[in-house]
Amino acid sequence: MIKLPQKISDKLEKRIQNSSLRQLYLSHGVIDFASNDYLGLSQSDFIFQKTHQFLIENNIVQNGATGSRLLSGNHRVYQQAEDFIAQFHKSESALIFNSGYDANVGFFSSLPQKGDLILYDELCHASIRDGILLSNAKAYKFIHNDFEDLEKLILRNQNTTIYVVTESVFSMDGDTPNLEELIAVSNKYNCYLVVDEAHALGVYGESGEGLVQMLNLQEHVFARIMTFGKGLGCHGAVVLGSSDLKSYLINFARSFIYTTGLSPHSVATILIAYQFLNNEKENSQKLRENIIHFNQQKILLGLKPLFVQSKSAIQSAIIPGNEKVKSIAKQFQEKGFDVKAILSPTVPEGQERLRFCLHSFNSKEEISEVLSLLGIFVFWPTDFTD
Repeated sequence: MIKLPQKISDKLEKRIQNSSLRQLYLSHGVIDFASNDYLGLSQSDFIFQKTHQFLIENNIVQNGATGSRLLSGNHRVYQQAEDFIAQFHKSESALIFNSGYDANVGFFSSLPQKGDLILYDELCHASIRDGILLSNAKAYKFIHNDFEDLEKLILRNQNTTIYVVTESVFSMDGDTPNLEELIAVSNKYNCYLVVDEAHALGVYGESGEGLVQMLNLQEHVFARIMTFGKGLGCHGAVVLGSSDLKSYLINFARSFIYTTGLSPHSVATILIAYQFLNNEKENSQKLRENIIHFNQQKILLGLKPLFVQSKSAIQSAIIPGNEKVKSIAKQFQEKGFDVKAILSPTVPEGQERLRFCLHSFNSKEEISEVLSLLGIFVFWPTDFTD
């Protein structure tokens, strides 16, 4: 077997030395506090059966022709799904991508032009950053949720087209920006506001429509990016915006043009999952109740100082040190709870954390127990040394 080049081997060795080497593993027989399946829809027999029924009733071949949607991959269920999603999100149009990563890379690499400026929150997801790196526009980050800092950057770079980029729920901290204030700043300087709602879909709003729409602010946002692999429990993503924006992305977003489209089965699953959101409120309500219970319990147990403030399904307890946080995560696994350690360099050194993801299917007893164990593991440690 041919060995890796020395520079590559050295990078892997450095990860091992820093206790930050990423590895794949399977979770079996543990209580889920780790996945992004907030509503449990990836496990839904109802959605599975309804998708199969939809394909049969509409005489759609499940596999279908493969290829770019500009060639052989644009089967008719795409139009049905995009029309329904656009209506659901009160948007003029919707364009489905294969993943949230593809959507962000396609959007940010193609839309901002040379001479334009992108101002993005410093905690934006890697997929946004990767898309920005592929863009011909200049880009600067602003301090997390600090719109005074954003305004300073705008004032230094006026007389150009400016895109302002944030997330409605941040994937590591689980916190949310003040969208009303951000929109006020964006409107004041005629900026184009882009909001990634990957972790808000299914979580915020009466029907899980996301934070922007829950606040009735969709008319002030240039583009929203919804990812389906979290709250919707399936593959894909969508960019919401004007019909002209959709036309532009079809023509210039390389991650849309040069890739095989999703199968009819995948797109039908997206449509059925959205119909479920539109018609069934119970899962979203249970999730909201669990978020409230989690926040109440961490106060009662004196654990609030450990946590980043969050009212979302993502709750992060800061426990500095890769070895320390990995050891506590291992103890959770041994007690039957799947809680993930987030290590540096994924987060900055000193900001290592346990990331608790809440779901509609978690019981209040499970939430109380996992937080009680956290108190024991943090304040009465036995399995690790500083």
